[in-house]
Amino acid sequence: MRVLIVDDEPLARRGLRRELDQIPGMMAVGECAGRDEAVRAIVEQHPDVVLLDVQLGRATAFEIIEQIGVDAMPFVIFVSAYDRHALKAFEVHALDYVLKPIDPDRLREALERAAHLMALEQGASLTERLEGLLADRASPLAREPVARAPVERLVVRDGDRLSFVDIDHIEWIESYGNYVRVHANGRTHVLRTTMARMAQRLASRGTFVRVRRSALVNVRAVAMLERYAKGMFVVHLRSGAKVISSRYHQAHLRKLLQADG
Repeated sequence: MRVLIVDDEPLARRGLRRELDQIPGMMAVGECAGRDEAVRAIVEQHPDVVLLDVQLGRATAFEIIEQIGVDAMPFVIFVSAYDRHALKAFEVHALDYVLKPIDPDRLREALERAAHLMALEQGASLTERLEGLLADRASPLAREPVARAPVERLVVRDGDRLSFVDIDHIEWIESYGNYVRVHANGRTHVLRTTMARMAQRLASRGTFVRVRRSALVNVRAVAMLERYAKGMFVVHLRSGAKVISSRYHQAHLRKLLQADG
């Protein structure tokens, strides 16, 4: 995995490079001390991951992200001596936040997480093609596409293989940054898609309701509803999982209450 180091302190850069050299599969593709240099290196080097210090002299890491664009940025692992920027870091979809002085195990953990997510991304295009084959009922000889049938299965990555999960076996789905976690058959699968797109794909099923912005629940998997706070409930699922609803999704929750399972 190709890693770019961005830090305005030479000693810190040398320390990060030394740690990278100890981790199999990691290769430092460059070191940058400032904003403009970092932007240029990201555009030209196409690193997989950027180890990015938050404060770069008078500039900040967030200025780099603004210039490149959040969607075009490689995976970002912030490296800083201060934790006060952590919340903003995750607002721009940073993968992780490692505090200085660097704990080698903590850095390795963050990089291994990046490698895992990168593997998911590499499988995304194949996954999307398989999903398209399942959902698209159009005949190659037909002039007009046939209306799409309700989604019956999702394609998920299972280790090095792709497999299918029946929609009816899904209990609930939660957002996970630029991904979603699908909980089904006692397992959790990570898909590279958005919650909005997933909700749209499952809308034709009529069995999934949005109980909060970051969670979809299969009404057939609901065992019980328990009042939690004003306008909020704890949704108990048959597996034992619990999902707290939001008061802002009361209309959706009423659909769940009316569902006969």
